Amino acid sequence: MSKNQFYAIIVAGGSGKRMKSHTPKQFLLLKGKPILMLSIEKFYQSKYQPTIIVVLAAQELETWENLIKEYNFTIPHQIVTGGIERFHSVKNALSLVTDEDAVIAIHDAVRPLVSLKTIDSCFEKAFTDGNAIAAISSKDSIRIQEENKNKAISRNQVYLIQTPQTFQYQQLKLAYKQDFEHFFTDDASVVEKAGFAIHLSGGDEYNFKITFPEDITLATALLDQAIHE
Repeated sequence: MSKNQFYAIIVAGGSGKRMKSHTPKQFLLLKGKPILMLSIEKFYQSKYQPTIIVVLAAQELETWENLIKEYNFTIPHQIVTGGIERFHSVKNALSLVTDEDAVIAIHDAVRPLVSLKTIDSCFEKAFTDGNAIAAISSKDSIRIQEENKNKAISRNQVYLIQTPQTFQYQQLKLAYKQDFEHFFTDDASVVEKAGFAIHLSGGDEYNFKITFPEDITLATALLDQAIHE
């Protein structure tokens, strides 16, 4: 296992619509720093020291460069422009990876509270098992809607999927040769469609996606208490 074979693709193509902001979510401030920078910092702190690739919309490249200067952000990372869908954005980022033995974590930029334990355990499990998807079991009762009826299912069967979603390069290389499908809502669904079994890895309850204004308030409180580690 060589540290230089690890990569982190941080997908930062979101908008601020549900946040009711003109600023893309990944650029909103959390504890005085753009959210995207916090996510990059977390992967930079991983013991696997992954090469970091950030995916940004073409129209946001100048904004990011200005933020780098404003905040004197020095963590090394590569930039690639995104595509129409997340699928295309990840595919663009994969074009920068040439090491066929690579282990690649794909992470939502707006999950800045991901723990180092989750990141490192996903790298470790993907290295040995082919892939590792951060997930937590549901605490709530679950019902499934089927046409005009709904029915209860055991919550022990339900997992809430997070990121990072981490894979060996060969799995991603094959999976992203497929044509885009609308049910490709995450990378695990793409890889599964290519015929690979998906392996879940322990996520954490604070690793939520910042989507609404109240999420900033919650994330700030958690960072103040330093309980997300």
